[in-house]
Amino acid sequence: MSIRFTTKARRGMVALTVAAGLALGVAGCGGGGGDKDEKPDSSASASKDSGSQPDAQEGTDETLAEVRGEDGLILKITSASRDAGGFVTVSGELKNDGDDSVRLSVRTAGDETEIIRHGTSLGGATLVDSVGKKRYYVLRDTDGRPLTTTGLPRIKAGASIPVFMQFPSPPTSTTEVSFQLPTFASATISISG
Repeated sequence: MSIRFTTKARRGMVALTVAAGLALGVAGCGGGGGDKDEKPDSSASASKDSGSQPDAQEGTDETLAEVRGEDGLILKITSASRDAGGFVTVSGELKNDGDDSVRLSVRTAGDETEIIRHGTSLGGATLVDSVGKKRYYVLRDTDGRPLTTTGLPRIKAGASIPVFMQFPSPPTSTTEVSFQLPTFASATISISG
């Protein structure tokens, strides 16, 4: 079973998400005002399998951040890029730097019932724009599946797997955000595009 999918498939997923969002009247995520943390509604859509397929930026050697989690897990973030339609896709790899096989903590899915019911994921990840005073949560499809890597297997010692997360895009003037994922240290990353 391959856990990667092609750029064409990823673009198709984004196109489906954008089309459904526009059809449902979702014109902008993160708009509005005030200092409240904002969660995207669940009206964004994608194909049923797209939420469970990780996306890695192929051929990327640059590391934006490397954050440590529990049990020897390290998340290496290799890209954070704006996609057409107002999304930011954060990609990288999750590596087991420990001596034993480990599973990702269920806490990384966050504490929202809608996301938790879809199993182990990176659904608890957020991007924080401290200048704009907003927090951006992982997007989800109409069935509540987070648009992130899901169903993560046990990771053998020394092994790594590609991962991705999609968020609403902060304003184009925002180029740096704080990446946060439960059980991992936080890090500042730069958004390209």
